[in-house]
Amino acid sequence: MRYTISALVENKPGVLARVASLFRRRGFNIDSLTVGRTEKDEISRMTIVVDGDERVVEQVTKQLNKLIDVIKVSDITDNAVERELCLIKVHAPPEKRSEIVELANIFRARIVDVARDSFIIEVTGDEDKIEAFIDLMRQYGIKELARSGKVAMVRGAKKG
Repeated sequence: MRYTISALVENKPGVLARVASLFRRRGFNIDSLTVGRTEKDEISRMTIVVDGDERVVEQVTKQLNKLIDVIKVSDITDNAVERELCLIKVHAPPEKRSEIVELANIFRARIVDVARDSFIIEVTGDEDKIEAFIDLMRQYGIKELARSGKVAMVRGAKKG
């Protein structure tokens, strides 16, 4: 199963390297890792997606809590709003442009760049939505693709 872990960390150089090194030393694979500042400039939020069982997540959580620069670690797998961003550069010949625009609209995606023979499309949503959109775009020819990884926040008034 895939678990989503949220870690509030001090916004200092080297923190990301220490967290990644912890995963490497323990032999855990990171499926997704995103990092960004929070509402406080001195604190960053790491959203880490790891594949494993409850024992793995418990071990990861304990090990993360031991790191000096880590403020708080939470398993937010079952109680979070999760989103991902994807940019897709797709081959867009003139005769296929209207089809591509229509599909983008259905997925509430945005065309953020238009070139003579391609579009760059931005789509946000959960992983299933992103995967479905990518699968539809394959028929037109994907030239390039970039994904942000999962960003997540605990639902409701509780902080994660």
